[in-house]
Amino acid sequence: MAWWSRERGVQTETDDKKSVPKGMWLKCDGCQEILFGPDLEVVLRVCPKCDHHFTLPTAERIRMLADEGTWTEHDQSVESGDPLDFRVDGKKYRDRLRAARKVSGPGDAYRAGSALLLGHEVELGLFAFEFMGGSMGSAVGEKITRQLERALERRAPAIICSASGGARMQEGILSLMQMAKTSAALARLKAARVPYISVLLHPTTGGVAASFAMLGDLIIAEPKALIGFAGPRVIEQTIRQKLPEGFQRSEFLLEHGIIDSIVSRREMKTLLGRILTWFGGPRAEVKPRLATNGTAARHKTAPP
Repeated sequence: MAWWSRERGVQTETDDKKSVPKGMWLKCDGCQEILFGPDLEVVLRVCPKCDHHFTLPTAERIRMLADEGTWTEHDQSVESGDPLDFRVDGKKYRDRLRAARKVSGPGDAYRAGSALLLGHEVELGLFAFEFMGGSMGSAVGEKITRQLERALERRAPAIICSASGGARMQEGILSLMQMAKTSAALARLKAARVPYISVLLHPTTGGVAASFAMLGDLIIAEPKALIGFAGPRVIEQTIRQKLPEGFQRSEFLLEHGIIDSIVSRREMKTLLGRILTWFGGPRAEVKPRLATNGTAARHKTAPP
């Protein structure tokens, strides 16, 4: 539609204005700076002015952590059903699942795969917060359990990056059962002395925080991530008291000994590689290839 017009037979000017593509410019919640989207992607969506961590899409986090060309995803076909025939606000749960899959793709709210991380073999799992807020239903619990079982079979360290609103209410007790199911799988992993590293992202709450997310041999969080069971507003309304400044943020949890470290996203892969070296997990076989002059060329790690 034209942005101006004239009456009595004069042709209306066409509108040549183009809208700015979504995500081209972003406002930082930390310092209010306006940032150029493509430049922000290069720095892993961390504000160069104040170090505020924007939400990182799951696909970008996989590229950030997994060595190039080594990610092999598992269990993409595992998806939640609608066993309770649940509906709220006049909309069926199965329709909400269908809509979420159109936006995020198959695989529900969790992606798991085998990969190399700086040459170390790992079983890597990540919550997809873009899929119904990363809520944990029966499919998510099954995928996490399978990931931990693969880690046990291969004796490869397990890494889980959590970002979730908690158990999925549309599946009722079936979603709450996943807390016990995943914790039992972790107990078997611990008995076999296979390392498990828990990485807490913003936000990690509800049943996820109350189960496997807090059971890591090492628990690492990104800066200022909201981590806890119930939200701050719910707690304040329940106890009728004002909570301390920064309550349930990464820094508060570190101060009180609940997590082990806070790590910037830009340093996360390097630190995880160092931790895996300490744990002494399996490394991919490195085969030297000969350069044309007969000397050994730079090594490349082969995918598992």
